[in-house]
Amino acid sequence: MKNRSLFASFMRKRAIGLQAVVNPLGLIIFSFSTLVSFSQAGKKQSFTEYVDPFIGTAEHGHVFLGANVPAGAVQLGPSNIIQTWDKFNGWDWCSGYNYSSKEILGFTHTHLSGTGIGDLNDILILPANGSLQLEKMKIEDPASGYGSSFSHKNETCKPGYYRVYLDKYKVDAQLTATERVGFHQYKYEKTDNAHLLIDLSFGMGWDAPVDTYIEKLNDSTFTGYRFSKGWARDQRVYFAIKLSQPVTKFSFYDSTTSIAGNKAKGKFVKAALYFNATANPKMGVKVGLSAVSAANALGNIKAEVSGWDFEKIKNQAADKWNKELGKIEIEADRKIKTIFYSALFHSLFAPSIFNDHNGDYLGADLKPHSNPGYTTYNLFSLWDTYRGLHPLATIIQPEKVSDYINTFLAIYKEQGKLPVWHFQGNETNTMIGYPAVPVIADAILKGFKGFDVNLAYEAMKHSAMQQKDGIQFIQKLQFIPADSVAESVAKAQEYAIGDYAIAQVAKKLNKQDDYRYFSQRAELYKLYFDPSTGFMRGRLSKETWRSPFNPFSALHRQNDYCEGNAWQYTWLVPHDANGLIELMGGEQTFIKKLDSLFSATPVLNESSSPDISGMIGQYAQGNEPNHHITYLYAYAGQPWKTAEKIRQIADSFYTAQPNGLCGNDDAGEMSTWYVLSTMGLYPVNPVSGTYVMGSPLINKAVIHSGKKPFTIKVENNSKANLYIQSMTLNGKPYPYSYLLHKDIVAGGELVIKMGNKPGEKWGIDKKYRPGFQF
Repeated sequence: MKNRSLFASFMRKRAIGLQAVVNPLGLIIFSFSTLVSFSQAGKKQSFTEYVDPFIGTAEHGHVFLGANVPAGAVQLGPSNIIQTWDKFNGWDWCSGYNYSSKEILGFTHTHLSGTGIGDLNDILILPANGSLQLEKMKIEDPASGYGSSFSHKNETCKPGYYRVYLDKYKVDAQLTATERVGFHQYKYEKTDNAHLLIDLSFGMGWDAPVDTYIEKLNDSTFTGYRFSKGWARDQRVYFAIKLSQPVTKFSFYDSTTSIAGNKAKGKFVKAALYFNATANPKMGVKVGLSAVSAANALGNIKAEVSGWDFEKIKNQAADKWNKELGKIEIEADRKIKTIFYSALFHSLFAPSIFNDHNGDYLGADLKPHSNPGYTTYNLFSLWDTYRGLHPLATIIQPEKVSDYINTFLAIYKEQGKLPVWHFQGNETNTMIGYPAVPVIADAILKGFKGFDVNLAYEAMKHSAMQQKDGIQFIQKLQFIPADSVAESVAKAQEYAIGDYAIAQVAKKLNKQDDYRYFSQRAELYKLYFDPSTGFMRGRLSKETWRSPFNPFSALHRQNDYCEGNAWQYTWLVPHDANGLIELMGGEQTFIKKLDSLFSATPVLNESSSPDISGMIGQYAQGNEPNHHITYLYAYAGQPWKTAEKIRQIADSFYTAQPNGLCGNDDAGEMSTWYVLSTMGLYPVNPVSGTYVMGSPLINKAVIHSGKKPFTIKVENNSKANLYIQSMTLNGKPYPYSYLLHKDIVAGGELVIKMGNKPGEKWGIDKKYRPGFQF
């Protein structure tokens, strides 16, 4: 006892103390607090623990669920039964998975995430047993075909890892992935007639097979391809499959017709690979993908997953996610951290890698190309992502920016124009404008190197000088007649944004004639403003507007707007907010009109686009052309209204639930809005090098960009204290209501003081409002 007392006295004097820690086994372990602190300091922080991949998998979020790595070419995950392909049911299975489903048909290796069109879900593999079934089950009759019921209680998903128990087959399925390889690990409890079903005919949504092929190389290796048409008109996926144990027999089919031999070719090829699960109930499956050749698919397996250590690949995937997620470290409550890191996670899916490990890739000319010396990318949802995701990449993924631009320029040379909505080597021409232009301009204006600037400028001008979709009228500095081109107002506004971007690059390159010409084109949006109604409106001539006019009308892709109405598109002038204020008659008129957007009746007609969702009045958070609107108050000297709307949107439309997104994630853009807005900033003008300040939700954020981190420290932040009172940058007063890109990447510290009332001075004086600066 004496020794214990002396020891306790010594500990008190040393102010070290003891801590009790309960380990996962329930045992109490005592350790010195100094040692604990030292241990924690040396421990690598896990950001993946805050990620909930299920957020956005219900209703209209359309996000991918499964195993992948950042920008991975492989997205390995479950595919459900589509429930009636229409905008309210099957539309919500665009990714192949929806949280409401109770059945899994199999695991596929390619998925879209957050899009409004269904495709992909290539190379379906299902671990099965019992009688062989070659047709997929019907939702009204689960026993009718292959596939299994499952429970969310027996389903787990973490970054880089997916696990589920298939009730019908009594199989525990685990999935992980590298950039180009999907790694399956199955454990069969039921071993009767154990087999792997491979269905090369399976696709999702618009996708349909054209030609499929499989070949047995040896008793544990199979190769082949799946060619299909759909949203991408000519899709080519080559594959290689390696098994951890040999097959005892195999059978090939074209649909349900048996094909003899070691090869099978047809439109609906399927295969059943049998093995002895009684002797060994575990089966590992490695699937390499390539858009170039089966040989390259095998090469991808050899390069990325040479062995059979599933845990090693799973841990490597988690490490890759931690590295990328750790580029932004935030301090906030657990709920906000979960939503934030889940959003950041989803924003890092695309653009995805499109070359093989040896550098080969499939060009937009649908020909194989050898290693160009940079990583080529795929899946460019540019109409969505030019607004926020690509500006975010210039901050946290600067190493990828030149590769994106080089990929754009390769596509330009191979297909004759810059990408619009490009994936699988195909141009889908989905959506409007020339959205690659702002991305290229932003890179040039921010000083990124590693690509041919002259070729980039040539490609940008080419986009703006095409003779189609109303561009032929814009070239003559005329309005687009509403009776000659569908969605004329929306297209004209998108063209104006692109033309502004070209003008700024022309100025930087000292091309003065081009600068003047494209600056004029950038102001053509003004031709569509009808002062008598206060809305942007389709016009038929200099004297007449399209009538009748209803600003609430939002016919899907059939009116003068694109997935929207006049209420929403009146504000699509992110490149010239000050010009829009003047056009509306000044700041007070502008603010009154902007207030009315959020208070208008949130009513849409039955034919409205399902993309118009997340409504506050007629503001629609669920569609990207709206995302900058709340920040426009800052241009009129009322940044506190931006703060109020940001908090309302963040609280209402971003939650930690499966239905936690109010609309399609659109390749990560919806999530990107939250990532940026949580830190208190957003690139209203995506080629200005400025980020308009809103209302940060975090207490601290450390952005790892460039050589030095940039820290955003938020003082007195709370639900009530949502208004910015003042800011300091690197210890000096910073009265501006925007932040410059160059200051972020240079590193430093921004301190933001918050309060429960609008700041008396911050962001009000015109000289401190957002402007075009670098």
